[in-house]
Amino acid sequence: MEQVVIIGAGPAGISAALYVKRGGMEPVVINNGIGALEKAELIENYYGLSHPLTGPELFQTGLDQAKALGIRILETQVLGVEGFDTFEVKTTEGSIEAISVILATGGKRKSPAIPGLKELEGKGVSYCAICDAFFYRGKEVAILGNGDFALHEAETLSHTASRVTVLTNNVPTAFSSEPAFEVITDPIEAIRGTDALESVNFAGGGSLAVSGLFVAIGNAGSSEIARQMGAELTDQGHIKVNADMESTIPGLFAAGDCTGGLLQVAKAVSDGAHAGLSALKYTRKHV
Repeated sequence: MEQVVIIGAGPAGISAALYVKRGGMEPVVINNGIGALEKAELIENYYGLSHPLTGPELFQTGLDQAKALGIRILETQVLGVEGFDTFEVKTTEGSIEAISVILATGGKRKSPAIPGLKELEGKGVSYCAICDAFFYRGKEVAILGNGDFALHEAETLSHTASRVTVLTNNVPTAFSSEPAFEVITDPIEAIRGTDALESVNFAGGGSLAVSGLFVAIGNAGSSEIARQMGAELTDQGHIKVNADMESTIPGLFAAGDCTGGLLQVAKAVSDGAHAGLSALKYTRKHV
């Protein structure tokens, strides 16, 4: 069993890893992509830079620093996290058991701009299969996504729903294995329904009658993982943490943009340091 698993290799995740490592434990960092830093053209307002760096340059610098200290970096995709006293981090490469987990994958993802999607949230449109699968027993549902996270959510729903269809909305598929579900790649024109979701209409004509649509685009983000686990979120969809960066689930910590507030590298690094120290303290008590 691992001591501390950190999901996210940006400023918050790497900062947490540095403090865990310096505290005498061996963290495992899961690198699931660069995130918001990819769009940062030049960073000039962060301490210690003799010249501006691009977001990708700063991201790579953090990875190099962690690797130089012997911190393990795993290149894999996280599908979800389960557990309470100890945790099981599910990835495309298998599962990792851990005493504590730090979520640091960035902020809440924006929903795709599909007419009707926002209006039907909570009325058939959902963002958490494990949370809401119970409400769709024996009903036909669809997953909106094009990768392994979407297939993972589809598998979760398949145990209760009568039929599960994966919709990619004209986005190229990125499945690591052959889907066991029907996949429709047509672009989506709109989500239809009055008081509840009724159908997904396609731009080329035709529609799919469903009672539920689960959004699972890209990788599982911090808020999605926390929601799946039953951790409390704020009204803005951020992970609610206490003064020690611990969520409402003991041993599950969060740092950076996923906790809201100032969306800056400086805050992410500070959050990561705090979460790393808190995870150290928690793990020492549970080894």
